[in-house]
Amino acid sequence: MEARITLQYDTAKTAKTIAKAVSPENLKTPHGLVIKTTAKGEKVLTCVDSRGKMLTFISTIDDLLFSASIAEKTLETIEKSK
Repeated sequence: MEARITLQYDTAKTAKTIAKAVSPENLKTPHGLVIKTTAKGEKVLTCVDSRGKMLTFISTIDDLLFSASIAEKTLETIEKSK
């Protein structure tokens, strides 16, 4: 199974920050699961490749999107407090 996820942001700086925030997701993965996240311009590109269970695959995507959402909300809060 493979998923390619693209998240679009207003600036390249925001995309780079979000990519860095979710990159720890790439470090500890179950056997048979590979995640690669990069920032390219104003986009965050993530590829999830799984040779394991469907539930693990879906949970990984859910965790990734949740982490991106939290990072987005954190950046928004920081911007509002300036």
